[in-house]
Amino acid sequence: MHARFTPVRDYFHDLLATGRESGASLAVWYDGQQVIDLVGGYRDVPGGAPWRPDTLVNVYSVGKPVAALCLLLLVDRGQVDLDAPVAQYWSEFRTPATVRQVLSHTAGLPAFPVPRPAAAIADWALLAGDLAAADPEWTPGSTAGEHAWTYGHLVGELVRRVDGRPLSRFLADEIADRWRLDLGLGLGEADQRRCADLRYGDPRWPVRKLGEPGSLRARALGNPAGGLDLAVLNSALWRGAEMPAVNLHATASGLARLYAGLLAGGVLDGVRLIGAELVAEATRVQYDGPDLVLDRQVRWTLGMQWEPDGSWGMGGIGGSSAWADPERGYAFAYTTAVLAEHDRVDELVEVLHSCL
Repeated sequence: MHARFTPVRDYFHDLLATGRESGASLAVWYDGQQVIDLVGGYRDVPGGAPWRPDTLVNVYSVGKPVAALCLLLLVDRGQVDLDAPVAQYWSEFRTPATVRQVLSHTAGLPAFPVPRPAAAIADWALLAGDLAAADPEWTPGSTAGEHAWTYGHLVGELVRRVDGRPLSRFLADEIADRWRLDLGLGLGEADQRRCADLRYGDPRWPVRKLGEPGSLRARALGNPAGGLDLAVLNSALWRGAEMPAVNLHATASGLARLYAGLLAGGVLDGVRLIGAELVAEATRVQYDGPDLVLDRQVRWTLGMQWEPDGSWGMGGIGGSSAWADPERGYAFAYTTAVLAEHDRVDELVEVLHSCL
């Protein structure tokens, strides 16, 4: 690591030394080169298996832009039209939403409509069928609400209908392999063995995240059951399933590489993944207004949040985050096993900016 970024390394290790973090990884690309690649702590209990460069961890909504990128590759290839109705590709789909509205969280389907147990996370056809038959919560395009658990099934079923492959296979073949990214969905046994166990920074964390019982947020985050429950999250069921909106397992280095490639216009190490014009469109603000699930103002792009400083990417509940900052010229990724708030990332970024 370049000496210029020593303060970032020191702050990362301080998080571990003070107990605010028990296992994490941090990667940063700057000016087209990887300048930070750090890991520390433990994959399971303190003092247990060390966190290694190839340790995977569930990153929640950090996976949404990755799922979106799969669909955008089909747009780039002329197989999908952003402004076509979803039903053009998915005949059973009842909601009159366009592909663009699905990608920008304005389609009106932020929650699965039928209450399902945790076991349903392994049943793609069941959950996709629930969404196809659902009535939207609002007129598509009129407002936004993060499609918290549903986003991956909406995007993934579109990919499957057009391409024939499930999203996990498409991601592996067309993105992860081509750009050498250590991340994936629907993990096999070998990859599950290198996963870190998630743990609560505060035992009240899941209750705080769900919000008021019966609220749109609670319905969006609580169905199927188990998505905030450690017994489910650390199980083979969860790691082997495809819940692309929330169960991507990744390394920080893999996520930072991905954003570095997007920052470079869709080309990484000479491999073109997606055209620069579509990258520009995908990172442009598509919706700017209230988000009914997040209960705050949000600027949505095609799969990412756009911030006032011009950066674009996504944070996941629990603290993992990944994004690109075109103004400052860097790509950033942080993955953590401690489900808490984003203050760790905020502080690391403050130190990083002081080094640039």
